[in-house]
Amino acid sequence: MKGGLVILLHALEVLAELGVEPAWTVLLNSDEETGSLHSQRAIRAEARACAAAGGIGLAMEPALPDGSLVVERLGSCTFRIECEGRAVHAGRDFASGVSAVNALAARILDAATLVDLEAGTVVNIGPLEGGKATNIVADRARGWGNARFRDEAREEALKRGLFALATAPDAPLPRTRVEYESNRPAKPETAAVRAMAEEVRAIGEALGQRVGFGKSGGVSDGNLMQAEGLPTIDTMGPVGGNLHRTDEYIELGSLAPRAAMLAIVLVRQSTQGSVP
Repeated sequence: MKGGLVILLHALEVLAELGVEPAWTVLLNSDEETGSLHSQRAIRAEARACAAAGGIGLAMEPALPDGSLVVERLGSCTFRIECEGRAVHAGRDFASGVSAVNALAARILDAATLVDLEAGTVVNIGPLEGGKATNIVADRARGWGNARFRDEAREEALKRGLFALATAPDAPLPRTRVEYESNRPAKPETAAVRAMAEEVRAIGEALGQRVGFGKSGGVSDGNLMQAEGLPTIDTMGPVGGNLHRTDEYIELGSLAPRAAMLAIVLVRQSTQGSVP
């Protein structure tokens, strides 16, 4: 991500030195990895304004390991499953207890049935929390999860499936409560996104770069920008790989070529609207 900022700043500096003044807006945030919960409102507002001006969106996420652009991303949500049981001494009165941990384990397995990789639906649960001691039947247990989906219809189906795990507030123990929060909508490949990607590829090829197209289950702030009607390419950053691992790497040789590609994209778009 830092490499993407280097590319962005260098491209703008070069254009300024050349006296080229494309319309642009840069928005920097530091909470993308945690869901852009604080910056999301500003991102969406700026994207709406840019879309109204006929602009495009460019996010400096890293490219795929082979330099390809991501033209389609899944959406993302978070959820929590909380189970309530009855605590008793495990040795003296086990039969009177109701284990919230056992209930949560069953709900986790139920949630796993919602996974449909062909449809692009992913459900992952962890971390987990439950129980206070090994000799006490647990009366509380919770699990936090993240899910991915391809479009709005699949998100609705996923949401229904998760809420179906819940019980009525006055149901017999064990009881289950589900909380759900949509984080980023899906980012489909639209005609406008494809046209942008084709233009970026043509620019890259003219500079001696191979620029392919790909899809990703990961999400980015590009999801938020495009949800506001702004066609967005969100992998204009450097080439690298192994994201979120201790051996994550960046190809230093990709910085200058990707900066040149970005600068030319900005010049070509300068008469068509602003670029966030």
